[in-house]
Amino acid sequence: MEPLPMALLFIVPFLLLLGLVSRLRRKPFPPGPKGLPIIGNMMMMDQLTHRGLAKLANKYGGIFHMKMGYLHMVAVSNPDMARQVLQVQDNIFSNRPATIAISYLTYDRADMAFAHYGPFWRQMRKLCVMKLFSRKRAESWESVRDEVDSMVRTVSANTGKSINVGELIFNLTKNIIYRAAFGSSSQEGQDEFIGILQEFSKLFGAFNIADFIPWLTWVDPQGLNNRLKNARQALDKFIDTIIDEHIQKRNNKNNVSDDVDTDMVDDLLAFYSEEAKVNESEDLQNAIRLTRENIKAIIMFTFKGKQGNEEEGDKG
Repeated sequence: MEPLPMALLFIVPFLLLLGLVSRLRRKPFPPGPKGLPIIGNMMMMDQLTHRGLAKLANKYGGIFHMKMGYLHMVAVSNPDMARQVLQVQDNIFSNRPATIAISYLTYDRADMAFAHYGPFWRQMRKLCVMKLFSRKRAESWESVRDEVDSMVRTVSANTGKSINVGELIFNLTKNIIYRAAFGSSSQEGQDEFIGILQEFSKLFGAFNIADFIPWLTWVDPQGLNNRLKNARQALDKFIDTIIDEHIQKRNNKNNVSDDVDTDMVDDLLAFYSEEAKVNESEDLQNAIRLTRENIKAIIMFTFKGKQGNEEEGDKG
């Protein structure tokens, strides 16, 4: 029974010293609810809904500060202050925060959704607008017409019967995006890929104590570290196979980039390089180079957005 009191003699002074140092180094943050040592306001996480934040704003003002572990958060609800953040000073606040899971599963922000604002993000946006999702490109996707015709035939074959329109539209959207991205309509491949994305969704939303207190990374009761590793390995295996097939197709077909049947992977491979480079003084073809990680992250978030809409529809 003696070792425990002896340990407290070392732990308690250490915590007091840590709290004193943090107070001395504390920056002049806006007012906000007082938190506990180390964990800060993490006990209030269940109050961080729009209604809960509104109540806190009524108490502490249109801009208030909260500390979640080692993270400092500032909530803005005053219209004038919000305009400063979202419009006037938007280039300063434009970068999205990323959890450990998001950073790992997006290959360290290799996509456009979480990439920091700068030359790379601007070139990625230009690539999406001018190449991947342009009106001309969408009109060239024969898969859209094929899948629409298939859905119309399904509806026609069930004349006089009740049909689930939401399910038909979901399957139509899924089939179109899969064919436009990979040039295939394999149901087996779709099911595998959707399963990977579903695991990604769960990991993105999972609570991880290491996001708030980095030195507690070893505390992993949910097994998130292994799940993250397995999820990214599954995505690597799936998309690497598709990329290799498309590279082989490009080698066998020199003019594949001019083919109207090219898909999203073909379009991205036109900018593929082992090392990504950005030079805004050059044209689009020469200004950006995409690595495999960029291609995987872009494809994953293209499908992730569609899947997110479906999940919201299920909740409704």
